[in-house]
Amino acid sequence: MGSRMIHPVSVCLSLSLGTCWTSTPSPSPTPVGGTRARREGTWGPGKTEGRGGCAGRPEVLPSPPPLPPAVVVLYTQSRASQEWREFGRTEVIDNTLNPDFVRKFVLDYFFEEKQNLRFDVYNVDSRTNISKPKDFLGQAFLALGEVIGGQGSRVERPLTGVPGKKCGTILLTAEELSNCRDIATMQLCANKLDKKDFFGKSDPFLVFYRSNEDGTFTICHKTEVVKNTLNPVWQPFSIPVRVLCNGDYDRTVKIDVYDWDRDGSHDFIGEFTTSYRELSKAQNQFTVYEVLNPRKKCKKKKYVNSGTVTLLSFSVDSEFTFVDYIKGGTQLNFTVAIDFTASNGNPLQPTSLHYMSPYQLSAYAMALKAVGEIIQDYDSDKLFPAYGFGAKLPPEGRISHQFPLNNNDEDPNCVGIEGVLESYFQSLRTVQLYGPTYFAPVINLVARAAAKISDGSQYYVLLIITDGVISDMTQTKEAIVSASSLPMSIIIVGVGPAMFEAMEELDGDDVRVSSRGRYAERDIVQVDLTRERKSWSQKARWEGEANSSHSETMSTGQGTRC
Repeated sequence: MGSRMIHPVSVCLSLSLGTCWTSTPSPSPTPVGGTRARREGTWGPGKTEGRGGCAGRPEVLPSPPPLPPAVVVLYTQSRASQEWREFGRTEVIDNTLNPDFVRKFVLDYFFEEKQNLRFDVYNVDSRTNISKPKDFLGQAFLALGEVIGGQGSRVERPLTGVPGKKCGTILLTAEELSNCRDIATMQLCANKLDKKDFFGKSDPFLVFYRSNEDGTFTICHKTEVVKNTLNPVWQPFSIPVRVLCNGDYDRTVKIDVYDWDRDGSHDFIGEFTTSYRELSKAQNQFTVYEVLNPRKKCKKKKYVNSGTVTLLSFSVDSEFTFVDYIKGGTQLNFTVAIDFTASNGNPLQPTSLHYMSPYQLSAYAMALKAVGEIIQDYDSDKLFPAYGFGAKLPPEGRISHQFPLNNNDEDPNCVGIEGVLESYFQSLRTVQLYGPTYFAPVINLVARAAAKISDGSQYYVLLIITDGVISDMTQTKEAIVSASSLPMSIIIVGVGPAMFEAMEELDGDDVRVSSRGRYAERDIVQVDLTRERKSWSQKARWEGEANSSHSETMSTGQGTRC
């Protein structure tokens, strides 16, 4: 199971406020322009205007009262308690119906989670006085994914919450923080390092530190140890620029040279400092650094250095992220496949995983809703093909492993997750749960659609919800290997108390899936178990893993995860 993918995102916002304002401009005021202000929305001071009939005496127009100051408060919702907690506030802007706030909200964006946000707008005289109901001007609810998934990562929403009044709109824009995607690759060697070992030479390695604002240093990388040499050549390595210097190209980077000792008491050879900007010059020429040992330099007047380190090569690549693909116009196509095998139990019985209770959702419905509500924010048309497998279909009792839940072979699309749920419930009433559990047919079905896409405009995500062991493991592996070169990922969610150890080998985190001697080009499968199943397998990590793999693949282009 992989780690969660974190994307620091800056969210900025502006408002277009409506009739909820208590101050109304006087008749016939003179509009003035502004960077973002609509001309009909902001007003300048009263001005004189010459008119005939009064011997040229100017008429003074009344100045409208100043517009009240506005502040926006952002609340985030806890996934566990569903409580709203204040995240931050904008600065206060007054005298405009269309404030454009300078202060941004920086949020950690997780593709695999639905991050609910609430924006409350207040009319205030200070940043703390927002407790009075009359100061409330409106609010908007939305998910962070909706902002990022919007056209140009922008979304405009009406403000609501003041009965009988049009409160205006809020415009939100999301932008991934710069330098998060830069990866530096470099190779270094050394020459004539100090000899530290009594028997033999030295076993040198490098330790990289980035400087902090308080003058301290934080370790950020270690090279491998090169044994028994004073002239080591280290292997090329890659490091995120953000890790190396936190995006500050002139921040000091300190590099220590050590002689490795088995007991861990490594001998200090020397050090030198540089910066990302200086390192980047090696793209055109070698850069040589003197390795200095301050203690030796103080003791020996003729001390020159403890050797040199040469930067042989340095290059920087931009790693495209999930946000880049979405902003670039890539559309997600979300397909659902639900297990209708008899091992799930009679849907009319409370013990069934498909039990159609009038009071709560079944295990299948909960899994579908949890994952689907995240994915649907990134699917522009909200049309989801939905299939079932392992059932006998009426009237002839034919067994099918890829039947459309809406019973429409020509158009299996359902409108939104609610439409998928409705078709799922309808299928439970009409088909007979049977078996066996075959995955390959529905994987191949989606793969055929993904194979038609070669320009990066679309990406396919197949969600398979099942309760048991795969009956066609060999064919499933072959289907996965064949699909691994396509713009496609697979999420397998296991529900119920069955053991899923065999299925987890499809999740190629440690060993890439193979079939007939051929290995998958990418790890396109993520296997997750529902919360009820956590005690059955220590390897299961439900929180946030169902989709993190997809953002990794899209961020690397050829990454090791789906």
